Amino acid sequence: MNPHFRYLVDQSVARGKQVIDRCNLTVLLLPRMRDLPEWLAERGVEVVCSLPHYRKLNTDAQRGDGTYEKSIEALRRLNAAGYGKGAPQRQLTLMSNPVGAFLASGQTKMEQEWKTGLLKNHGVTFDRLITLNNMPISRFLEWLEQSGNLQSYMQRLTNAFNPATIAGLMCRNTLSVSWDGRLFDCDFNQMLDLEVQLPNGDRPHLRNFNAEWLAQRQIVTARHCFGCTAGAGSSCGGAISE
Repeated sequence: MNPHFRYLVDQSVARGKQVIDRCNLTVLLLPRMRDLPEWLAERGVEVVCSLPHYRKLNTDAQRGDGTYEKSIEALRRLNAAGYGKGAPQRQLTLMSNPVGAFLASGQTKMEQEWKTGLLKNHGVTFDRLITLNNMPISRFLEWLEQSGNLQSYMQRLTNAFNPATIAGLMCRNTLSVSWDGRLFDCDFNQMLDLEVQLPNGDRPHLRNFNAEWLAQRQIVTARHCFGCTAGAGSSCGGAISE
């Protein structure tokens, strides 16, 4: 949605960088975005799209009536542009969160189930599936509070803490940059406005990026971090361990 999105992609591709476009499927149906599948394919951009479930009922329950049909139409447009057919330069990844106060199921098993279901029912193909646990923040936190599930869900996360996930957490090797250049340890911290804390006390910003200082920082944590360390774990690449 950023007016400079295409410029940023072109400049990143020109510098030989791997570019990933993480987007909502339905945005591809907006009038000024309808050419985006072909445009991204020409530049070899990987597309990572959010889809709650491969079934209509579960998707619409989380995102609203009509979301599933629009998502399937967008997936067909991506397939038509060459995405989701095994080509390394046109990789299509789907991302799923559980519908409800549950942990994500096994990623490998779910991927095969999703591929079979989408192909059989809609003729849609994709390359890989990544699964994420729901983080107790934002709209999901509001739902947990309103439905009386907050305490039980937090208990479920803490009981499922998996030490094997620590080394693969996204906050250990990835930074999240906000639209105004501020730095965060992960995109969840960005949503909560929890900025990176530097050892010298400076407020971090992209314009004064200092890798040495960042390497010495202590990652900012809160209760939502249990979402990334529960079960198979969650990272920007999906499950950390199976």
